[in-house]
Amino acid sequence: MSRIGKLSIAVPAGVTVDFKDGVVTVKGAKGTLSQKITGAIDVKNENGHVQVVALDDAQQTNALHGLYRALIANMVKGVSEGYSKGLEVKGVGWRAAMQGNKLVLNVGFSHPVEFVQPEGIKIECPSQTEITVSGVDKVLVGQVAADLRAIRVPEPYHGYGIRYKGEHVEHKEGKTSGKGKK
Repeated sequence: MSRIGKLSIAVPAGVTVDFKDGVVTVKGAKGTLSQKITGAIDVKNENGHVQVVALDDAQQTNALHGLYRALIANMVKGVSEGYSKGLEVKGVGWRAAMQGNKLVLNVGFSHPVEFVQPEGIKIECPSQTEITVSGVDKVLVGQVAADLRAIRVPEPYHGYGIRYKGEHVEHKEGKTSGKGKK
């Protein structure tokens, strides 16, 4: 039995969890998420707690047991609190700004890069060098943040690029002049 799968999930007030026909649906103040459940897994909702139960003791079922418990816990947190990731734009003259539903990035290319805000995700620019990606789906928030970072990955010599807030970029030593060599 999975150690993670055994843990119950506390359901906050205002959140409902339904399990019908192999699909878990979680509804809350911020939105609705659903996840298909495969394998010998059952989901029980009792007394404000959700319990994920493995119906047999196979190795595959144990792996899915912990996986689905974690996914359902992420869904419950997403519809009640939401998820957000912060990004920083580092570079001389580099900036980010929202224009309608597009994020326009001036990050050292010969042209501005436009990134269309996906459905279910909110992108904000509190300042010209900060980007905040938020939404209810943890996987989608992380993927959009990774896609934005991939537009201009931080380089190791000056640190220019788009990085996660708090991310440390190891700096390399530049070339030396070679003076004094014989």
